[in-house]
Amino acid sequence: MTAASLRVAVIGAGAWGLNHVRVVASEHESVLVAVVDPDPIVEGRVRAIASGVQFLRDADQVFASDAIDAVVIASPASSHAALACAALRANKHVLIEKPLAMNLRDATTIVAAARERRKVAMVGHLMVHHPAVVRLRELLHSGALGTLHYLHSTRVNLGRIRSDENALWSFGPHDLSMIDFLLERTPSTVSARGQCVLQPGVEDVVFLTLRYSTGETAHIHLSWLSPRKERRLTLVCSQKMVEFDDVATDKLRIFDKGYDRPQRFTEYGQYLTLRDGDVHIPQLPMQEPLRVQWQHFVRCIRDGATPTTDLQSAVRVISVLEAAQRSLAQDGVPMDVQVSDLA
Repeated sequence: MTAASLRVAVIGAGAWGLNHVRVVASEHESVLVAVVDPDPIVEGRVRAIASGVQFLRDADQVFASDAIDAVVIASPASSHAALACAALRANKHVLIEKPLAMNLRDATTIVAAARERRKVAMVGHLMVHHPAVVRLRELLHSGALGTLHYLHSTRVNLGRIRSDENALWSFGPHDLSMIDFLLERTPSTVSARGQCVLQPGVEDVVFLTLRYSTGETAHIHLSWLSPRKERRLTLVCSQKMVEFDDVATDKLRIFDKGYDRPQRFTEYGQYLTLRDGDVHIPQLPMQEPLRVQWQHFVRCIRDGATPTTDLQSAVRVISVLEAAQRSLAQDGVPMDVQVSDLA
């Protein structure tokens, strides 16, 4: 099979699934064969994007078909694990929207199925493919920013209310996957506190604190009950500070700000010197992250490469989410993050 002949089905054509339909249908290295969704109303929206595609109600038709090589799973989060395992056992490559699964047990089951069938399995941690996040990782790993002290992230808006997952599981994978990509390590503990405002038992707002054995701390604010949309990640380092603002026109800003410690000092006032330098806005290739993600998935199938957002990275994210959920249940008690051997 060549990348040019990659025949694809998208399972789930809701608000976000339609974006997958659009991208897959418009890429020359893939052919959108079928879309699966139980809602008949969705069919008109799908055909407005890809008029000749098959519209199916049952995912088993996709799994049984020899005319489909790869599957995108963009269905509700609670169905991801079962559909991913079924797709892999049917010998399909699979791109699974975040979160990979709703618990670590199901996540590791997907990993085992992918290894058994030797198929490319990738999770839709979209932000890892954002050009600004890729540049941010390059800056951090080059040493240009100095030593990382802490990170803080905000992902809030007044948005669609979900009943099958809380703000932690809906929004958290974005920020946790970015932090995992940047730091390349798992936090030792996580604590989480939240509030259920609109629905009982479903947290609309969550605050996370991650602590690392290497000394760094990360704070994350997640909510779909906020007056304005914010998508911001800030890194505070010893030499420079960086802000990634996905809502702003200029996505990345590098601040030459901080405190300098002279090697020798005689008075306490000389110990720390404020540095308030320039702000640099790097030029970035502003490609659509979803399209970059799809092109990466196709290349991995074509070349037999390991995806940047592979299942192991997804298991690490699920490990943090699961520990955070336990902490939420105990009103913020710090929980150890238990990472599976598969991660």
